Amino acid sequence: MYAIIHTGGKQAKVSEGDVLDIERLKNAGEEVVFTPLLVVDGNGSTITDKSVLAAATVTARVLGEEKGPKLDMFKYKNKTGYRRRMGHRQTYTRVEVLSIAVDAPAAASEEE
Repeated sequence: MYAIIHTGGKQAKVSEGDVLDIERLKNAGEEVVFTPLLVVDGNGSTITDKSVLAAATVTARVLGEEKGPKLDMFKYKNKTGYRRRMGHRQTYTRVEVLSIAVDAPAAASEEE
């Protein structure tokens, strides 16, 4: 079973046990709950109904924060002596997906 979640302006395909880096979540506790955009179960059936997905959850445990790679930027204009150097290092939150839960009666009625 896997789900597509939306966080930090990006979408990610997650399964149980996956560890991924997402945009930094401020004031995140021990666990974070996401509402999935799409769920595909083990049989290959897809759940896209918004009313069913509103009750579905993806639970993840916060493992910590990390910094991404350093990005170096350099601005230059010819023949004017204009040069600027800048750098940026994005902060990410590392999470481990614990479970993907879909309300069973609603999912069964979706498949019929």
